[in-house]
Amino acid sequence: MLTLDLTNAPRWHDVAPGVRVQLRPLTTALMVATRSDPAVEAVPEEASDEERAVAFAKALARRAVLAWDGIGDADGNVIDPSPEAIDALLDVWPIFEAFQLTYVSKGLLLEQEKNASALSPNGPSAGASATAKPAHPTRAASKPARTARRG
Repeated sequence: MLTLDLTNAPRWHDVAPGVRVQLRPLTTALMVATRSDPAVEAVPEEASDEERAVAFAKALARRAVLAWDGIGDADGNVIDPSPEAIDALLDVWPIFEAFQLTYVSKGLLLEQEKNASALSPNGPSAGASATAKPAHPTRAASKPARTARRG
């Protein structure tokens, strides 16, 4: 069953030990806006799937990240999220993976589920139609079945 969160409240996500980010809910509006982000649209057609994924993740994160804890600059000073800082954060492989797993993939699970075959109402063959005539229950086969020759 699909559970709807009608509050649409931002949530905190742990992306590394001691590092968490507060993210907007992954809504249709957010995904559509990200798809039309100039950075996503600027990815060349010949780019690999990985390059596209990174561009999309960064564009999505720039829209979704509201706040964070445990992130600072090279001098150890706490910094606030900015487009440049968010991009730099996602350049850290474990953070990118955590963002993909805890945020993006949860939204895409529904997308994958709707692409699967739906179950038939009353079992796997409920909607199927017969392709062969039923055998006559009292009539024996006129010829034995062909089998492979034994060699």
